[in-house]
Amino acid sequence: MELYVVLKVIWAVLLGVLLTGLAVMVGMDMGVGTLLRFVGKTDKERRVALNIIGPHWDGNQVWFILGGGAIFAAFPTLYATSFSVFYVVMILLLFSMIMRPVAFEYRSKAGNSWRATWDWAFLISGAVPMIVYGAAFGNVMEGVGFHYSWTGQYFQDESFLGYLLNPFALICGVMSLSLSIAQGGTMLMLRGEEPIFGRARSAAIGGALVAAVLFAIGGVWVAHMNGFAFTAPVDPNMPASPLTGQTVAVQAGAWMHNYQSYPILWALPALGFVGMLGNLLMNAARKPAVAWWAGALAWVGVIFTVGASMFPFLMPSTTNPNQSLTVWNSIGSQYSLGWMLLFALVFTPAIIAYTSWCFYVMRGKVKVESITDDSHSY
Repeated sequence: MELYVVLKVIWAVLLGVLLTGLAVMVGMDMGVGTLLRFVGKTDKERRVALNIIGPHWDGNQVWFILGGGAIFAAFPTLYATSFSVFYVVMILLLFSMIMRPVAFEYRSKAGNSWRATWDWAFLISGAVPMIVYGAAFGNVMEGVGFHYSWTGQYFQDESFLGYLLNPFALICGVMSLSLSIAQGGTMLMLRGEEPIFGRARSAAIGGALVAAVLFAIGGVWVAHMNGFAFTAPVDPNMPASPLTGQTVAVQAGAWMHNYQSYPILWALPALGFVGMLGNLLMNAARKPAVAWWAGALAWVGVIFTVGASMFPFLMPSTTNPNQSLTVWNSIGSQYSLGWMLLFALVFTPAIIAYTSWCFYVMRGKVKVESITDDSHSY
């Protein structure tokens, strides 16, 4: 196998790793924001919830930057096309995420009479991004309406409302939100005390249960939905251009072909279910530390299940399937992939190590008295 093909496969896997890190770390913070008004009945209880993620939420945004940066640098054609196709959705996503740091700062102003309003801003800025995140996976699995002219110019053939409002994408979005609530509730249990602990426990259990049910429904749906498949041999070493080099057809059940060819891949959806059920059971048993890791495994299983189903497709085109974006035709040069891999091998472990150290140093329960006596707390 040629080096360029190996690098393409490695970066497809690394993209999954970065998207998983984003889902676990940013999703946890989003889950806390979504639950803020429900786990905290008083202003002090809500302050406790915010200070549980206060030392970490901005650092966790590194995963968001890494994910977007990896798509930009490693898959430039995918980046350009997807950000154009989902332009309105991206604006909605960014606007909702901008609300969160503003809400953190403005809510913390002394004597702020708008705190209830900012609490609702936390809910919106927590729920909307996770729904959009999950819906995006649903959109690409269904295929996206776009095509290129012979000059390489991009054309969009479907309204953004079609992406936002179709049933499968909504199921994926709600499942993503449910996993976020499960992970956020687990974090609140890990560092919170009663009554926050009990309310977060109920939310986390409910989130994991809903996610598992929707994951099962989604699996059945995917098994019968139209997928995309090559109908002629394709060269993985092909040029990075979606205009030529592949013949693709839309086929019912095509997303199950990889599982039929490589049964070991069934371990991925199984890992997703094990993680969700493990999160549910460990939270029910009041063991949030174990439940947190189970929730992280659930995200690994879900995202890599999607990746294994679609590989090597990244964003199929319903308008012109032959122009679908794949790992083979929408990636950067061998030179850029090689240098990026070198930097990724250095900085990704460093980020994980630093994040782990931060959580270790700032471990322990967050109490009301500790935040009221601290002028730097939220």
